[in-house]
Amino acid sequence: MFTQIMQYILDLGPAVMLPIVIIIFSLLLGMKLGDSFKSGLQIGIGFVGIGLVIGLMLDSIGPAAKAMAENFDISLDVVDIGWPGASPITWASQIALIAIPIAIAVNIIMLVLKMTRVVNVDIWNIWHMTFTGALVHIATGSYWLGIVGVIIHAAFVYKLGDWFARDTKHFFGLDGIAIPHGTSAYLGPIAVLVDNILDKIPGLNKISFSADDLQKRFGPFGEPVTVGFIMGIVIGLLASYSLKDTLQLAIKTAAVMLLMPRVIKPIMDGLTPIARHARKKLQARFGGQEFLIGLDPALLLGHTSVVSASLLFIPLTILIAIILPGNKVLPFGDLATIGFFVAMAVAVHQGNLFRTIISGIIIMSMTLWIATQTIAFNTQLAANAGALRAGEQIASMDQGGSPITYLLIEALTLQNILGLSVIGVIYFLGVFLTWRRAKSFVENSSKEIEL
Repeated sequence: MFTQIMQYILDLGPAVMLPIVIIIFSLLLGMKLGDSFKSGLQIGIGFVGIGLVIGLMLDSIGPAAKAMAENFDISLDVVDIGWPGASPITWASQIALIAIPIAIAVNIIMLVLKMTRVVNVDIWNIWHMTFTGALVHIATGSYWLGIVGVIIHAAFVYKLGDWFARDTKHFFGLDGIAIPHGTSAYLGPIAVLVDNILDKIPGLNKISFSADDLQKRFGPFGEPVTVGFIMGIVIGLLASYSLKDTLQLAIKTAAVMLLMPRVIKPIMDGLTPIARHARKKLQARFGGQEFLIGLDPALLLGHTSVVSASLLFIPLTILIAIILPGNKVLPFGDLATIGFFVAMAVAVHQGNLFRTIISGIIIMSMTLWIATQTIAFNTQLAANAGALRAGEQIASMDQGGSPITYLLIEALTLQNILGLSVIGVIYFLGVFLTWRRAKSFVENSSKEIEL
């Protein structure tokens, strides 16, 4: 019975599931029923809006990406199914339903022990932690090691929510909110590493331009909708579209630039009173400790610089896939949501598109290389869910290309010592610098308060 209930709730999808969780959470915090329902409804509406805009991108940019691949005769034989394909097969895995209470328990234990300030209410995105556990289970054959994978992933991303809280607040304007899941969180440390390196290179450390700079310099021709239109023209030309199809694609990409920030607004209108009330209640209950509400990284997609970087990295990611040695993955399913991969990098670089391009190239190269290494495990996961025809192979950039998942698999199986060593050194250096960066922010804030 419990399994059936949980599966039914998961099948509702994030646009229904998250509002229900939010309403229950806000009622437990003592908010009035009417206010709780209104907030939950607004959040649901916002996620429907995000889904519509992402759907527009998938329907327009997806075929263009495929046409680009065919036009340049790209022989990448394993297709990226993206998070829309990876999340359902993850929820169908043997480890899925137990992963939810485990991830919640890890969060509660860390809160009690004051190891995190993140109160995660985004149950849907536990699928990322579940994916890691499912692939560890497949790679090692051990169900219990799969559970350990879920625990490690959960604990790590809650800390990432803490470490990037200042970026979430000051750059994205999300006060009292953390983004502890998905590609945005776990790829943030790569951007921190790149930022530290660029700071030490004379000349490069002075280069800076942003979406706002483009708008100021070029006036109406630098506005987000115009940038989106131009990117649509470029993508259409690379896909060898006709003039009619290119112009239609350009209008749709311009629409994405305009609509994405606007569909985020209902979510923020719904979250603001809940976040304010939750922080007040939790701080009163736990002696003034400041808490953060953990939510979906989709909230980051509304920023103009993130949307600009997203459109820029659609053709760039395909180019990287072509020239990356050993890559077998054809980017497809995640191209429309490429903003998830670079969103935190945009914040780390304070909107500097030059630095975002450099870190984004490294991020997408690493993602594609790891996704290639996990093809067999992704394929087995899909086969176990009954979502694969005989002889087919699939890949997933989102989570299938995750350093967390890859490093856990390699550390437990030791099948590729070189890959484990190289990715491990790069990633753990980024994580260390991220921890040190967050620590310095806290120390500087304390000094400012004392002054």
